[in-house]
Amino acid sequence: MPLFHRYIGIDYSGAETAESSLPGLRVYVATASDPPREEFPPPSPRKYWTRRGLAKWLCSNLSGATPAIVGIDHAFSFPIAYFQKYGLPWDWPAFLDDFQSHWPTDEPATYIDFIRDGRRGTGNPRTGKPDWFRLTERWTTSAKSVFHFDIQGSVAKSTHAGICWLRYLRNESPCKLHFWPFDGWSIPRGSSGVTEVYPSLWTKRFPREDRNPDQHTAYAVSAWLRRADQNGSLPAFLNPPLEPDESRIAAIEGWILGVV
Repeated sequence: MPLFHRYIGIDYSGAETAESSLPGLRVYVATASDPPREEFPPPSPRKYWTRRGLAKWLCSNLSGATPAIVGIDHAFSFPIAYFQKYGLPWDWPAFLDDFQSHWPTDEPATYIDFIRDGRRGTGNPRTGKPDWFRLTERWTTSAKSVFHFDIQGSVAKSTHAGICWLRYLRNESPCKLHFWPFDGWSIPRGSSGVTEVYPSLWTKRFPREDRNPDQHTAYAVSAWLRRADQNGSLPAFLNPPLEPDESRIAAIEGWILGVV
């Protein structure tokens, strides 16, 4: 029996500011009975989603009784080496608060590069090395480090832009969301789950048709989540075959859904 009734795929973007209308920020939603369709932002002067607008939409749409699973394509946490360097407890909510205090990417008119250049926040010296990888990234063949900026395929900007909005969702959602795997490897039946995904695992499995790359990325995430839940394979992906010490590390660093 499927765990969810809705499947939300998000192609994220770390461009510009939290209030910027971003053509690279796309959302597709599927249901148990309907294939993925693009979800557009509420009518406003902005044509595309903003990061702030998307966070508010998720808060509203994940608060109902219909359980959903969300796949977002940026990292949800940092490598253990980062926690060790800055003396952080192995506690994801504490990490979210610490990150936002140094990298306030949810504040108005704040570009990622403003913080990198030292013009905003205190994140410029509070970073890691581009050769620091999380365990889940070492289990893939092409995932990039969350600290490797300014290269093709980098997730550094989207990660640094998106983590503050995970904190927002955790603090502001009217109902308790399950942030996987930080809240546990199994998402309770009836709950909505928020997961990290790496769309390159799935984009070639689905015909692109007339979608642009950003649209197809979000589409593929939604379509894969729907298929995995409907065919019963999702629980195995939610519980990857990790040794106990690996599982403990991954519960702090996060894990990419679909990496086994």
